[in-house]
Amino acid sequence: MTHERSRDLYDRALSVLPGGVNSSVRAAPRPYPFFVERGDGAHVVDADGNRYVDYVMGYGPLLLGHDMPESVRSAVQSHASAGPMYGAPTEIEVDLAEFVARHVPGVEMLRFVNSGTEATVSAVRLARGYTGREKIVVMQGGYHGAQESTLVEGEPGNVHPSTRGIPESFAEHTIPVPFNDEEAVAEVFEAHGEEIAGVLVEPILGNTGIVQPIEGYHETLRDLCDEYGSLLVFDEVITGFRVGGLQCAQGKLGVTPDVTTFGKIVGGGFPVGAIGGETEIIESFTPSGDVFQAGTFSGHPVTMAAGLATLEFCAENDVYDHVNALGERMREGLVDIVADQCPGYTVVGTDSMFKVIFTRADSPPQDAGCTGGCSQDPDCVRFGECPKDGGDVGSAETDRWERLFWPAMRDQGVFLTANQFESQFVSYAHTEADIDETLEAYKEAL
Repeated sequence: MTHERSRDLYDRALSVLPGGVNSSVRAAPRPYPFFVERGDGAHVVDADGNRYVDYVMGYGPLLLGHDMPESVRSAVQSHASAGPMYGAPTEIEVDLAEFVARHVPGVEMLRFVNSGTEATVSAVRLARGYTGREKIVVMQGGYHGAQESTLVEGEPGNVHPSTRGIPESFAEHTIPVPFNDEEAVAEVFEAHGEEIAGVLVEPILGNTGIVQPIEGYHETLRDLCDEYGSLLVFDEVITGFRVGGLQCAQGKLGVTPDVTTFGKIVGGGFPVGAIGGETEIIESFTPSGDVFQAGTFSGHPVTMAAGLATLEFCAENDVYDHVNALGERMREGLVDIVADQCPGYTVVGTDSMFKVIFTRADSPPQDAGCTGGCSQDPDCVRFGECPKDGGDVGSAETDRWERLFWPAMRDQGVFLTANQFESQFVSYAHTEADIDETLEAYKEAL
């Protein structure tokens, strides 16, 4: 493969974009990223004409792949040709809200915004405004976008911003706890329960490896929030309409939050975010309530049309059966490869999400109970060493993954997310042949 044009484009980009990119993670491939020219089904083609089978899928939004089905394309083109946007309500945003409210257990009403970050920012403000409290509990290693309230690090009582530009005073109101640690979160509620506005949690950690909850963990969060009058907020920006089908992860897990944030798939590949929940809570947003929230491009008609047409296509076709079967095929194949070549590593994922985490386990390979990826099965021989929280993923061989493994997969024509932490995704456009080709590439790269 040659990458001369990508190199030239990166050289130009460095002069006009900080780090040459518009989102930090895109700069991670070394020595420079390849620039994508176009998508084609389950593939992308870069500026030098190199073709890759794509498991980044826009970091999750492209459930259907790069080629929109005719019904989705027609809906997008129809609304785009009618006019860019209006600064006034349109019917299509009502249609999409009704669809989501019909299918997601914890949603009766929604407010659409423009990104996952904007959704979680608004959800935190909503929780504080609704409860009259200030503290937010988050998971160490969880990711909720580039917002001041959650870009923190540390332990309860010793919390600091994780980036420059955020005042220390912001971090004082955020309490990070380890994911899957019931005792730790119970202690936090015992000490601060009357001050906690809400718990903000990904149902499955999707931006720090893929870490599933141990049995009963989310039920514990639900019970604590009910006991202390706090809101349970599920960040389903990644898992929404990917894990658990149209009911999302909360439907699959059987735990109903008070508030849910969405992004990615709900906009059909266009910029989007949403905050959904019980009517009484969501109506706290202005103009029906006194928690201010607004946005010029919120409910953009092209995005709403793309989102609705995508979800309707999923409802009327075998999308989830297809992608979940391929995800299972991928994870089962990876478990076999890892057991043979690098038994200390851990295959993780669920539904159409997958990843190999370069853990340093000393126990035997994953057991039969986790042949489809780590499911936090207590009977698995690896249970004590499989990742339980963000710290476990962070202690894996992250440099080996990024500097050696990722380039080896790229050179074989496989496009993976740029580091050890980000999830990878199967789309409706992928085929069994794509999976088998990718597994062969894993054998070579590992």
